[in-house]
Amino acid sequence: MKTLYSLRRFYPVETLFNGTLALAGRDQETTGFAWWAGNARLINLSGKLLGAHVAHAGLIVFWAGGMNLFEVAHFVPEKPMYEQGLILLPHLATLGWGVGPGGEVIDTFPYFVSGVLHLISSAVLGFGGIYHALLGPETLEESFPFFGYVWKDRNKMTTILGIHLILLGIGAFLLVFKALYFGGVYDTWAPGGGDVRKITNLTLSPSIIFGYLLKSPFGGEGWIVSVDDLEDIIGGHVWLGSICLLGGIWHILTKPFAWARRALVWSGEAYLSYSLAALSVFGFIACCFVWFNNTAYPSEFYGPTGPEASQAQAFTFLVRDQRLGANVGSAQGPTGLGKYLMRSPTGEVIFGGETMRFWDLRAPWLEPLRGPNGLDLSRLKKDIQPWQERRSAEYMTHAPLGSLNSVGGVATEINAVNYVSPRSWLATSHFVLGFFLFVGHLWHAGRARAAAAGFEKGIDRDFEPVLSMTPLN
Repeated sequence: MKTLYSLRRFYPVETLFNGTLALAGRDQETTGFAWWAGNARLINLSGKLLGAHVAHAGLIVFWAGGMNLFEVAHFVPEKPMYEQGLILLPHLATLGWGVGPGGEVIDTFPYFVSGVLHLISSAVLGFGGIYHALLGPETLEESFPFFGYVWKDRNKMTTILGIHLILLGIGAFLLVFKALYFGGVYDTWAPGGGDVRKITNLTLSPSIIFGYLLKSPFGGEGWIVSVDDLEDIIGGHVWLGSICLLGGIWHILTKPFAWARRALVWSGEAYLSYSLAALSVFGFIACCFVWFNNTAYPSEFYGPTGPEASQAQAFTFLVRDQRLGANVGSAQGPTGLGKYLMRSPTGEVIFGGETMRFWDLRAPWLEPLRGPNGLDLSRLKKDIQPWQERRSAEYMTHAPLGSLNSVGGVATEINAVNYVSPRSWLATSHFVLGFFLFVGHLWHAGRARAAAAGFEKGIDRDFEPVLSMTPLN
């Protein structure tokens, strides 16, 4: 095993068209990859691969800092965040920085500090990336054995996995500490329309936390996406952080069991495929979370969810017509069902009309009007507060939709506000990225399995069928 790091490749790779192109001394003959295959040329150069990853981290953090400052510079405190195309400031506001009651921004300085800190960090990472890519040792195994590795060294790989899990656990606990000790986080459910508060009464009951994982993912259940109080979210991060820390220590101290050594492919490309699969799952879950969940992603910052905008419209017209003398408890709609209120199949009182499909929406502006059997008619007649009317009217005209067909009855005609909700952006981008990551997983998993089996599918470049075909002209 001592000499393995110096071998250029462990497995056959596709031969490429043009062997003459070389870049930075990593040519195709020695690596089996052309310059456009990027980091594939560095598979067995741990020092250079470190440089590539650190530089990439620098680019990511530079974007975060620069975009953060860009959003601060363009921010108008009088307008809601979701009307201004912001995707970073809503995250900072959700963490409780710079906001007060009702999600109103009272101080943009924390956002400025965040941007500057990210820019400074990116400079450090950028310098480290350039150093390791150009000046540092090509391989780390000889000089820094702790940081060196061989892809086939199963024990070293699980140690690296353990270190990553510990870092993820620390990240989960950073959120916990912010919520418990460092000013708290924004709670959209705080009485009177949301506020920043410290989370004091964590949910640590395993039956509740892991109960979310056992729920159905479908309507009314919603799997983990249905979480709707911060105690459960922060308590879940205590559990997740603890599992990551304990799992990390476990993987550092142990060697892979025999079944794992046999079942898994142990190569750089295989680890890449596993990582892409995990990121793909995260992307799809994040898509559902930002689209449906208005607790982890408060509507004050991200705009209403689709169901929320639809229910807000039904509520707004109920308020209007009730003031004009309509009896909202008994008025019939065009289909013979209730125009404003109706009963769901299980007996709750819900909003009537097309928004009936979103009967299971929960939102802080609506919940005070519910009783034991759904919407409470006496509360709808006597207890509606001005802030609930204002918020629902605002959400009605800011649906996260731009649709040609029926959208739960929401006003999508020219009188609605013409804008794109950050919810739409974040949900769509994470779905698309999740899909591409999944395709990347299939691609690299197939290559890794083929290489492990000792063959690789691909066209023989010397005898391509196209070479014997008549030219098109």
